[in-house]
Amino acid sequence: MSFLKKLFGGKSTKTVTVVSGLPRSGTSMMMKMLEAGGLPPITDKIRAADEDNPKGYYEFERVKKLDKGDTAWVADAQGKSVKVISALLKYLPPDYEYKVIFMRRRPEEILASQKQMLIRRGEPTDRVSDEELTQYFAKHLKAVETWLHNQPNVAVLYISYNRVLKNPLEPALEVNRFLGNRLKAQAMASVVDPTLYRQKK
Repeated sequence: MSFLKKLFGGKSTKTVTVVSGLPRSGTSMMMKMLEAGGLPPITDKIRAADEDNPKGYYEFERVKKLDKGDTAWVADAQGKSVKVISALLKYLPPDYEYKVIFMRRRPEEILASQKQMLIRRGEPTDRVSDEELTQYFAKHLKAVETWLHNQPNVAVLYISYNRVLKNPLEPALEVNRFLGNRLKAQAMASVVDPTLYRQKK
């Protein structure tokens, strides 16, 4: 008997699909793929598309308050997708089932992309060295992956951003299988835009 069946006496619930990863790891791209495949996103469209993310950020501002206890919105995310950065995953309420699509990208590309975003905003890029950030990312990701592995109500699929850009249909099919073969994989693959792969390493 699953965790939720024990909790609710066998009453079925819908899964929340979470797209996660480090900032600039391809989470917005995956959200767009899921939407194209037929899975509606939870987003308020407050953060508009810009030069760094011309296809849109697919963000929901209340997600940023998870660590402050703002979790009531999660009930409405059942049967939908929502983007949650890796640092906030541990604050998701435990009384739901989650399928997490965790985006991975080469660390040097994430650093380059984040740095370019800071440059466009006129913000300093030398507050922390690349070496320190790389070490932090590695430590953080290891902790997050351990946490995900230990959650009885969480299933996780790791997807490479770089692989999606190279051959989008294969990862789209993989994601579709993970989510129960209910999406349109061809449509998911069709919205991947290789021209947005600008920080190649």
